[in-house]
Amino acid sequence: MNPLKKLFKQTFIYGVATVLPRVISFFLLPLYTTVFENAAGYGQYTNIYAWIAIFNVFLAYGMETAFFRFYNKNESKNKVVSTALISLMGSSLLFLVLAFSVKNWLAGVTNIDPDFIRFTTYILVLDALVIIPFALLRAQERPMKYGILKIINVAINLGFNVFFLLVLPKLAMESQEGLYTSLYKANWEIQYIFISNILASGLTLLFLFPTYFKVTYRFDTNLWKQMLKYAGPVMIAGVAFTINEVFDKILLTELLPADISEAEVGKYGACYKLALFMTLFGTAFRMGVEPFFFSHANTEKPQKTYAEITNYFVILGSTILLTVVVFVDLLAKLLIRNSIYWEALNVVPIILLGSFCLGIYHSLSVWYKITDRTRFGAYISSVGAVLTLIINFALIPSMGYMASALATLVAYASMMLLSYYLGKKYYPIPYNLRKIVFYLSVSIIFAALSFYVFNRNLIAGGLLLLLFLGMLYKLEGDKLRLIFQKPRKI
Repeated sequence: MNPLKKLFKQTFIYGVATVLPRVISFFLLPLYTTVFENAAGYGQYTNIYAWIAIFNVFLAYGMETAFFRFYNKNESKNKVVSTALISLMGSSLLFLVLAFSVKNWLAGVTNIDPDFIRFTTYILVLDALVIIPFALLRAQERPMKYGILKIINVAINLGFNVFFLLVLPKLAMESQEGLYTSLYKANWEIQYIFISNILASGLTLLFLFPTYFKVTYRFDTNLWKQMLKYAGPVMIAGVAFTINEVFDKILLTELLPADISEAEVGKYGACYKLALFMTLFGTAFRMGVEPFFFSHANTEKPQKTYAEITNYFVILGSTILLTVVVFVDLLAKLLIRNSIYWEALNVVPIILLGSFCLGIYHSLSVWYKITDRTRFGAYISSVGAVLTLIINFALIPSMGYMASALATLVAYASMMLLSYYLGKKYYPIPYNLRKIVFYLSVSIIFAALSFYVFNRNLIAGGLLLLLFLGMLYKLEGDKLRLIFQKPRKI
């Protein structure tokens, strides 16, 4: 099979595995923005899950990427799997003990209610324990099972959220006493969200438990040290990336006046979700392309293939950018039912473009991953993190969440440009810069016209989108058909 066709096939499956659960979870956005009527509650939820994202990186400590690297180059696959599993089981248990021991200290540092620390600890540990089982499915090129389990996880989470937040209060009011009344507690919305997450994560771990029993356990200390050496810079890059991704919500809570901070974070967090379509595309692409990078590193002239991959990523990403901007008002009415949150819609085009730059950066990052120069990933992400912090600290007091949106764009664009510049020196790849810049520029100009000049007019935006798609079909139609069409049977 054509390697590009195989890549896009797997990316499509990973995309469905990533997008469909998120589409299901999109039902949570209208649910939460209805339950949290004044935006402050949603802001508190957003702040807590920002901290969860940061701690997730520390509990994974780059082991997933290290697993891919050593699984592909080590003859003893079982040794790699068992060493990684033992490592993450040990670190997760240690974290569980420490988190409960210093619960009040953690609450003070994160500004999270101490009662919530217990819930977040369970969520973090359960998420850490499924890292290697899920990575093994990707390494073995079993995207279908991966996708089904991801979808089941989110479906369970959604089901429990609907039950606890919508169904249970009605049942408790109707019955007045009994099981439902004993389960229901007023003003427990955030706790119910945590419980739903814990139940979904726990059941997912149960589905993946066979992985733990099929392995012949052997902890290779030398291999573990090599994996940690490789994973260390990946973890630093992950921390820096997570700062870029979620720390703006935390800083908004800290830097804005206390009486409006949580409401502003709620509005920003809700509208930020509308840019998720680009994030989903970038995540699906990355999940398909990361194993592909490693497995094709030793083929003849892999650089040419890597360049083509980036070209097509930019083409598809440009289409998504323009499409979401054109239909942003419809998406807001569909997914954010409470008009209080729509005030922050101006951040959507900026966050979309920032997420697009991040996706391009991930595609460009092949050079430091396959040459074992992962420290450069840490350097580049750290530059982005520093820019994020500087811009947020400097501008949030005067610009509010618009400062956070601009910081996201500046950070990811800088990371993209840095990766391209350094990649030319250490692992030159013949990117078609003229094509990349052309599609990126046209989509940005059309999106700006639709959103700012035509004031989100659907007819004007739709015509610009049709013009862009027509141009794309004229210039790239034949090449795209070669990748996506089924081969003819002879």
